[in-house]
Amino acid sequence: MADASFWDDQSTAQKVIAEVNGLRGIVDKMSELTAAQDDAQVTLDLAAEENDMDMFAEANVLSAKQSQVIEKFELELMLAGPYDKNNAILELHPGAGGTESQDWALIMLRMYTRWAEDRGFKVETVDYLPGDEAGLKSVTLLIKGHNVYGYLKAEKGVHRLVRISPFDSSGRRHTSFASVDVIPEINDDIDIDIRPDDLKIDVYRSSGAGGQHVNTTDSAVRMTHLPTGLVVHCQDEKSQIKNRAKALRILRARIFELEEDKKNAERSAERRSQIGSGDRSERIRTYNFPQNRVTDHRIDLTLYKLDLFMQGDIGDIVQGLILRAREDALKAESR
Repeated sequence: MADASFWDDQSTAQKVIAEVNGLRGIVDKMSELTAAQDDAQVTLDLAAEENDMDMFAEANVLSAKQSQVIEKFELELMLAGPYDKNNAILELHPGAGGTESQDWALIMLRMYTRWAEDRGFKVETVDYLPGDEAGLKSVTLLIKGHNVYGYLKAEKGVHRLVRISPFDSSGRRHTSFASVDVIPEINDDIDIDIRPDDLKIDVYRSSGAGGQHVNTTDSAVRMTHLPTGLVVHCQDEKSQIKNRAKALRILRARIFELEEDKKNAERSAERRSQIGSGDRSERIRTYNFPQNRVTDHRIDLTLYKLDLFMQGDIGDIVQGLILRAREDALKAESR
């Protein structure tokens, strides 16, 4: 950064600055943790010297807080995958079940939005297709922040809901499904060849909730990549030009994922088994409303706080999945 020619290439300079900021954040956090540890040790030493039970209690409180901060910091350091630090593109699609499944997809949208906002991440709705009576038919979010993809990548799969349906006048229990797809937003330094001739671009009027220009101008964009058949919708911006640019970013990420799948047959098989079509046998997590219970079937973790979980308090399961992935990676390295 001190080099005289550093700013000659703006794009590269911004990437270097982003990397420096990430590394500086780790160093600053280590300094903060060290200082807090020193404070706790001084308090403990004084408590022992004076046999002061109130100071012992204060030291215990400081220690408990320190443990929580360290645990969170260690978790962030585990997110060391090649794309873990990237922004994430998250899609929700209801499975079979009509209004009930569409409402379930909307509930999940609120859950992920609250989780992201509570962590200080920025959430942009790229595309939103409302349900016929309630809920939604599909939604695409761009969630921006450090390590977002690392946190959310294990959410990919089929999520099963069990509840007494508010849409059933008989009060019967219903089982519904919604699928989640999560891919990293790809940086410009990764070369994805998209020729203009390979794109079919349609414009139409936005259909979801939005500003004053929604439904009055043809600002929404449908972008089709003819060689792969991939289709991306974007109606987030009021400007057609901005929607085109954002749709192209999403399309680059999807083409990148497709190419990665071709290079790695195992990863491709995993993605097909996780996303699929919403079949019962493919579920990764069950949300049981009558029992206030959520169970992640991959790590056999059950929590009896579904009410809080649906408000965005999904950290326990996210942490469990990251720890399991780390354990699996260490086992693979030792073989």
